[in-house]
Formats: sequence, structure tokens, C-alpha cells
Amino acid sequence: MSGTTDKIKGKTNEIVGEAKQKMSSDPKTQAKGAAQEAKGKAQQVKGAVKDNLKK
Repeated sequence: MSGTTDKIKGKTNEIVGEAKQKMSSDPKTQAKGAAQEAKGKAQQVKGAVKDNLKK
């Protein structure tokens, strides 16, 4: 995957994770949302690193 693809997937995961946390009152779903948000942030960092290595 390219750095841009990782960034897009990361942002998507981050947004979906945030929505899960806000839309649910179930602690398990909120925890899954927090984990998905964290995964998204990590994917964005991975994409940025890939882009920087190409330069």
C-alpha cells in the first residue's frame, strides 16, 4: 500500500471509531470504537512515514 492509501484508511478508521464511541452507550462498543480510532491514528502515521521515506 502507498502512504496515501494508509492515510485514507487511517482517517476512515479514526472517524468510524469516534462515531462508535459517541453513538453507543454500550461500554464494549465504545471500547471497540476507541481501539478502531487508535488503529486509524497509527495507520495515518504509517502512511506519513512511507511518504517521508520516498522523499
